[in-house]
Amino acid sequence: MFLKRSYEKEIMDDFSIDDDRLYDALNELKLVNKFLGGVSTSKAGFRFLLNHKKSNPVKVLDIGSGASDIFEALHKRYSNFNVYSLDRNERICEFIKAENTASPIYGDAQNHPIKKESVSVVHASLFLHHFTEDEIKELIISSFDIAKDGIIVNDLRRSVWALIGIKILIFLFSKSSMVKNDAPLSVKKGFLKSELIDMLESINITNYKIKRKWAFRWLVVISKDE
Repeated sequence: MFLKRSYEKEIMDDFSIDDDRLYDALNELKLVNKFLGGVSTSKAGFRFLLNHKKSNPVKVLDIGSGASDIFEALHKRYSNFNVYSLDRNERICEFIKAENTASPIYGDAQNHPIKKESVSVVHASLFLHHFTEDEIKELIISSFDIAKDGIIVNDLRRSVWALIGIKILIFLFSKSSMVKNDAPLSVKKGFLKSELIDMLESINITNYKIKRKWAFRWLVVISKDE
């Protein structure tokens, strides 16, 4: 059972928001990542991509980072990570700095000055679904250029069951007006596997893995190794 992909803007796409709605949403998204596959999906991605890598430290660029809380959870396993969180919302960067989970960079993932192969991994969690297919392809091309090892994408699987599930969860547990609006919309903006494959192969990305993960997540790992 599938939905047609939505392109409606989420409240979080308004980068002028700097009131308590933003912080309430970031704190609830931490719980989403902890219990609904955010942490475990990214962890699996790093384990697969860096399994045979001995480089120390590993420089990670987290694009469209939000709170970058996933890396707080991964710190014990990957204590050699240096994480740089790129986000267009200045108040989110302030939040990251206060939480001390990563080094924030205030900037636009679609127009950044980062040099070729200057980071080990580009990580994108719950980020790509905010964009159109053409914009996503441009982001992947740009990320592929600046990463030495590859790209890890952690995003949503679109389905009616995912939509029903998230509506039940926010009814029972969410107090954030932003999450109540954006969470169901995010599911509608998620992806089918065929859509991910079409986007990757249209830009000549061939060395990738796509895995289903809990809960209604996709893990996409793009490796630069031949």
